[in-house]
Amino acid sequence: MVGLLVAGGTVLYSWWRSAESSPVLTVRYRTDAPARTGVAKPWLEVINTSDRTVKLSDVTLRYYYTADGDTAYGSNCVQTSLGCSRITGRTVAAEDPAPKADHYLLIGFTEAAGTLKPGGTTEGIGIQLYRVDHEKLNQADDRSFDAEDTTYQESKLVTAYLGGTHVWGEEPDGDTPSSGQTSPGTPGASASPVAAPPAGVLFDDFDYTGPDDPALAANGWAARSGEGGPGIEDSWSAQGVDFPAAGDGGTGQALRLRASTDGTESGTRQAEFHSSRPTFFTGTLVARVHLSDKPVSGADGDHVSQSFFTISPDHESPKYSELDYEYLPNGGWGRYGPLLDTTSWRSSDQGDRVTSSQNQKLGGWHTMVITATDDKVVYSLDGRKLFTSGKKYFPRERMTINFSAWFIDLPFKGSRAWEMKVDWLYYQADKAVSAKDAEKAVTGFAADGTPYVNTLPKA
Repeated sequence: MVGLLVAGGTVLYSWWRSAESSPVLTVRYRTDAPARTGVAKPWLEVINTSDRTVKLSDVTLRYYYTADGDTAYGSNCVQTSLGCSRITGRTVAAEDPAPKADHYLLIGFTEAAGTLKPGGTTEGIGIQLYRVDHEKLNQADDRSFDAEDTTYQESKLVTAYLGGTHVWGEEPDGDTPSSGQTSPGTPGASASPVAAPPAGVLFDDFDYTGPDDPALAANGWAARSGEGGPGIEDSWSAQGVDFPAAGDGGTGQALRLRASTDGTESGTRQAEFHSSRPTFFTGTLVARVHLSDKPVSGADGDHVSQSFFTISPDHESPKYSELDYEYLPNGGWGRYGPLLDTTSWRSSDQGDRVTSSQNQKLGGWHTMVITATDDKVVYSLDGRKLFTSGKKYFPRERMTINFSAWFIDLPFKGSRAWEMKVDWLYYQADKAVSAKDAEKAVTGFAADGTPYVNTLPKA
């Protein structure tokens, strides 16, 4: 027998079943990684085996594992036909730790994921689970891992819940759906559906395993490697990009860019992380950025740039546009630091730009905002307006979003390294949004276990 209750606009499911009844949902699983690995790669598929349509936002899954030591774990979505920004995920410490299951990855769906009709399937959902310190993990003692399941098999070691009711699989304490009704509010299951994010939003919490993470390309990012400027020519290296724990008041992981040198061009490595497609045009772009006033190793004194900017993909475009934040802790180009330059460009070849400089130390975390609306561009730092440029320098075409750490020149020999970090990025297209409202939205995404959102128009 099936009961369907509606309360406060939320669908609550109550299911009574006999041992012989068909399951409401079925979960299939396969693995794409060996027991000893840098990244666990479970693939999950949810099938609606009931005779009623199911809202995916009412569905949660638990993938059980044993944490190795005290390190934090992270996760992300690599591939799904639903769209990874419609998948939520967070790691949870079990209230009652069991053998092979002292933690679980709680996977859910936003309202934008839609519904499953009877017999419908989500198709495969590729998930990654990893240690944030990026050391290898051992899946042999993970309850939900099965090294032999390299093709999809039904797995009762992954549990499923519908509106908080346990409907599939065996929990670590031995509870199964056939043992009786479980009321909504099962610990660890979502208390309410995750609302679909608003249209025109790009958000990223930078929960990735490294510069080669396939989720980067899937989410439209790339770590630069190879030739070109600025700074020391042809010294860009993707190995200068990684994703450690944010620390210092940050949430989850952070994007870290490391520029290093021994004072020679051949011994210099610069770092840049950017969107692989022109994404930003008008609206509000916000990033929480950690700037450095001194190197993390070696002697101080470099003319180093820590930059957050948007730029036309083609510098020869007749509609060239560029909007820059550039922090120079020791100055550069004949100027004494520390300096924060904010600059709007119309032509890089002709040097057509307007700029403003702030002479202040900015080591630490800051919220940087670029607002391009109503034919003007406003640069704000921690809620304080720094500079406004007018219509002539307003964006004329879509631009990529970029973060970089690089050397203007090499004034002395000896090994040293500089770091810049980014906790998160938020973009609301076509609208002016305050830093406070952007931070509120980011806090909501974190609470929902949503590390990445993209509701920008596909065009």
